[in-house]
Amino acid sequence: MAVNITVTERAALKIGEILRREGAGTMLRVSVAGGGCSGFQYKFDTERTKADDDVVIERNGATVLIDPVSLDYMAGAEIDFVDDLIGSAFRVSNPQATASCGCGTSFAL
Repeated sequence: MAVNITVTERAALKIGEILRREGAGTMLRVSVAGGGCSGFQYKFDTERTKADDDVVIERNGATVLIDPVSLDYMAGAEIDFVDDLIGSAFRVSNPQATASCGCGTSFAL
């Protein structure tokens, strides 16, 4: 399965920093769930187990897991980490999203 999701260097460095605090073998799971103000929302969780059908993205020592259903909703997306005046957060730029909310974690297709 071709993976067309990008994890920026900034995001990989921040993910690595978070995972090091969680202990060896910890990975970041990014998923899409129903809800949020625009219909779907991104979830970020740490995990120590990988499902057989997870897609694994590794960059700069950071391991990101994405399940196949979420992968369909995120095709072509870029996961970045931003640190600006309103705060710091992971931000997903998703070319499939037709609308998103101001908080940047909710989107519509």
